[in-house]
Amino acid sequence: MTITIIGGGMVGTTLALALSYLSRGAIQIDLVEAQAPDYDHHPGFDSRVIALAQGSCRDLTIINVWPVLSPCATPISRVEVSDRGHVGKVQISAGDYLIPALGYVVELHDVGKRLFDLVRKSPGVRLHCPVEVVHVRREQAGTVIILDDDKSLNAQLVVAADGSRSPLAMQYGVCWQERDYQQIAVISNVSTTLPHNNDAFERFTPHGPLALLPMSCGRSSLVWCLPAERQAEIANWDEQKFCQALQQEFGWRLGHITAASQRQYYPLRLRTAERNISHRLVLVGNAAQTLHPIAGQGLNLGLRDVMTLAETLARAAARGEDIGEYIVLHRYQHRRQPDQAGVVGITDGLIHLFVNNIPSLVMGRNLGLLAMAHIRSLRDALTRKTLGWVAR
Repeated sequence: MTITIIGGGMVGTTLALALSYLSRGAIQIDLVEAQAPDYDHHPGFDSRVIALAQGSCRDLTIINVWPVLSPCATPISRVEVSDRGHVGKVQISAGDYLIPALGYVVELHDVGKRLFDLVRKSPGVRLHCPVEVVHVRREQAGTVIILDDDKSLNAQLVVAADGSRSPLAMQYGVCWQERDYQQIAVISNVSTTLPHNNDAFERFTPHGPLALLPMSCGRSSLVWCLPAERQAEIANWDEQKFCQALQQEFGWRLGHITAASQRQYYPLRLRTAERNISHRLVLVGNAAQTLHPIAGQGLNLGLRDVMTLAETLARAAARGEDIGEYIVLHRYQHRRQPDQAGVVGITDGLIHLFVNNIPSLVMGRNLGLLAMAHIRSLRDALTRKTLGWVAR
């Protein structure tokens, strides 16, 4: 039984590791990646950080990946959600749920090297890197993938884990529905005079959400969403002016913002594939859905895709089924559709709710935050999403 995974970012490598572990090496996995993570500018393992929800860490523990990542992780002990200029605020603490952390922040560059080291040691996994796909030939009983090193791979199933608007999925005729939020995410690592104490902040402003996540060495990772038309203006700010503008939007919870690393800019769009399965093809991660970074749901949703797909395929393999047949892929899609649709709806709805200054909406969202702050059952519903405690 053979699977070829195209794309060796965090989603693709984790899928290879999950399949290897759950099938006990019975499934032959070819992982194809164009660039090794020890290069300076790998698009999947760059200088960004990600917040892994507690549920994602639990899943990674099942496949023996989390013990390898945890030494480079910073715990999130508390999350504060607030609406700038208004009284609405809610706090979620790990201690309230008797867990060591709500989640963990990891730096992608460190993660990439550790995952690739695991891949090289995993039973049944062959890493093809750095190589690119030249051609894909679909057949009734399988797929032939031609690589630019003149090798050809035969697979019962191909997995597109090659990112938003997946080039592989395009070859299969997959289309995406897209909504341009007319926003950019400004990414930077900032230093402050007060320690973060493992607190994370999500602040909604009239222009878009602003998040600060705790990092190692007392730093905080910034994701600041702003109107796209302001990119040229912001790019021309020097470090001091950038920190001053950020201070005005975020406030003084961490004291004085003293420094910011080189900024990166990413356009923000909601992009969802019209279908996540096709003939001997599955889309996972950003290839299936690319979300707004609000609430940090995108990668955690992708990791739930990965774990569910690995479980589905490992069970099918144990029963002797053809792992690329549509009936097997349909089982996976049936399990994932409610979670995928729910998270897409929540993140998209939050953007429209909070980037809106209509007085009735402002009052409504602040009353909602206040209600969650004082009513445990409402706060628990938010917490379950934050922790990734959702059915998959």
